[in-house]
Amino acid sequence: MIRLVYISQAVKPFSTDELMALLRECRRSNSKKGMTGVLLYHNECFIQVLEGKEEIVNKTFDVIKKDPRHKNVTELKRSYITDRQFKQWSMGFEEFEESQIANLNIEGLNNFFSDGNQHQDQGFNQNLVSSLMSFFKQSYEKRTSHEELPIHDDQQGILILFHKAIRFAITLLAFLMVIVIYLGVADVVYVMYQKLIHSSPFFLMTIPDILATFGAFLAVLIAIEIFLNISLYLRSDVIPVKLVVATALMAISRKVIVFDFKSIQPDYVYASAAVVLALGLTYWLLDKKDKHDE
Repeated sequence: MIRLVYISQAVKPFSTDELMALLRECRRSNSKKGMTGVLLYHNECFIQVLEGKEEIVNKTFDVIKKDPRHKNVTELKRSYITDRQFKQWSMGFEEFEESQIANLNIEGLNNFFSDGNQHQDQGFNQNLVSSLMSFFKQSYEKRTSHEELPIHDDQQGILILFHKAIRFAITLLAFLMVIVIYLGVADVVYVMYQKLIHSSPFFLMTIPDILATFGAFLAVLIAIEIFLNISLYLRSDVIPVKLVVATALMAISRKVIVFDFKSIQPDYVYASAAVVLALGLTYWLLDKKDKHDE
């Protein structure tokens, strides 16, 4: 096996959606070929590590060099290996910000991503890339150790089959949830018909009728949020924590809205209030963190 490291410049800045599309493309391709590695992006520069059988890596690199989305493809390091450094991932990924680059404290790194500096002394480049890769591996393992288990070469085939089966199951769940959403819309129409037309007085709703209608509407909205959660599993490898919390908060809020306080115990109300408070605080902290990261 070999490990190949190269750097290239994007022909134009990549948006987050474009980077995620590129990452999914790399992961699909590498999984089929039994390759592993990482992809780094900063200042319109890509650094990619490819690990796998020499013939497969060479063919893949030939294809990569012809990709019109980048230019100045330069091989930085090529070495024969007996063990993969990034065997956990078909393709790990990191987009570095300026602040992160400054905090890495890797000598020469700030200038490395400037135009033209990637083609300086090869020995310097190799040492710099090795330091960067080691840092990336350590930090990435801490953040994403729950996402993928180590994959050995003899496990690739069966794990690819399992991943395809799971993705099919997720797709089926998404399809079924769409049906549930339409059934929920039909239920909203039926509830409104029952409350406005089928009961007397016509086109007037009591407070319980309004609460019942709100409950039907919220049920549809919760189903839509669950569909978004399911679909995100098809588009990324990370659980969307903020969206999951928002869905749970909406679900408990729906229950609160339709409470019949004449028939429920005080303890049930207090417990529900505690859940709403905990979820609301969690969502606020997640939102605050997102704004701080921006």
